[in-house]
Amino acid sequence: MKALSAAELDERSQAPARSHQSRLITLSFMTAGWGFWYAMYRAYYGFGGTAGMFGVPKSESQWRAINLAGAAILLLVAALPVAILPLWKRSRVRPILLGLCWLLAVGFTMHALVDDIQRILSLAGVLHLDYPLFMTVNSRVADLQDLIFNETWFLAEGVLWGILGWIDLHPSPARRWWIGTAVAAVVVLTCIGLLAGFGLIGRFIIG
Repeated sequence: MKALSAAELDERSQAPARSHQSRLITLSFMTAGWGFWYAMYRAYYGFGGTAGMFGVPKSESQWRAINLAGAAILLLVAALPVAILPLWKRSRVRPILLGLCWLLAVGFTMHALVDDIQRILSLAGVLHLDYPLFMTVNSRVADLQDLIFNETWFLAEGVLWGILGWIDLHPSPARRWWIGTAVAAVVVLTCIGLLAGFGLIGRFIIG
């Protein structure tokens, strides 16, 4: 059996780290790309696009301004995973990055679940949703558009941020705690959001 040289042993020892870094880079760019296309979707309406519109806004300028502001925020969110890539190598910053991933994963996922359930209940005629920005609305089209486009994006975005944190933690008790608390937070916040949607508690706006 041939003995491995020092260079070969060093190469093997570094292979897991390179594999981890490769996965982190790939997922970061996937998350950025997913955020970018949704920002363009919002920018389309912000610049006056009308395809897929489900109603007539009370104020065209206000509708455009809201979508342009949303597009700008989404572009920042899209740039974030790539911008923080170099920081993952800094041990002192990693807890902050893991906290950021946790917050975004929980927030985006909860947003998607609350709105998906509300839209399904609206389609079933169980829940009435208000549209204060619109004069007239085709509620069925609005529900379907939100289910197919908006909340699909939020759900996938939440999952992507969750995977970013999951990859960095490696198999460990810390990973199990991180995932467990995130799932618990999503469940609790989803219940709160649904209670607010049914008017049982005070309503809050997430996005």
